Amino acid sequence: MNWLAHLLLSEPTPAFRLGGILPDLVSTSLLADLPPEIQRGIQRHRQIDAYTDSHPIFLRSVRRFQPPFRRFGGILIDVFYDHFLSRDWQSFSDTLLPEFASEFYASFEGLRAEIPPDAYARLQQMQAGDWLCSYVDVAGVAEALKRISSRLRRPFDLVPSISVLEHDYDSLHTDFAAFFPELFTYVTSNSHATGNA
Repeated sequence: MNWLAHLLLSEPTPAFRLGGILPDLVSTSLLADLPPEIQRGIQRHRQIDAYTDSHPIFLRSVRRFQPPFRRFGGILIDVFYDHFLSRDWQSFSDTLLPEFASEFYASFEGLRAEIPPDAYARLQQMQAGDWLCSYVDVAGVAEALKRISSRLRRPFDLVPSISVLEHDYDSLHTDFAAFFPELFTYVTSNSHATGNA
């Protein structure tokens, strides 16, 4: 899943939420020495990714892509699902999305000393562009794909994959609507694995 889903599925503490997205911002080698509460968020992130990447509904969504986008299908569906999560946000949270995003943006400054510099720079960009609220529009999804494209080891333009989102919009939304409640239940029922009673 992408950033918005990871933050929603985190425990509501700044350090845990930060850990929930750091694995997508910096290399694994920079995560090892971070404090325990951030580590718990990192562990939750990895649980979510492992569950998602092997889930039959998620894999069905990935198979909706044809070459050349199929090999990036996991990345693309992560972003497309964040679009649907944004659209359906109030089915999963009592807090309005802009308020949720603002709360997160305000929280990471207090943890600046713990955040690897590269990650801190990305978090500042995220806040400046309000990326967490941008997924609600297809244009915002395209901008996210443009950023991801520039960070791929071998640059590849992912933006044209928006045509798949537009063509299969209802089917992809149906996939998301079936998958995300299952992920939500999985995280809730396995929260002890990240240190809860």
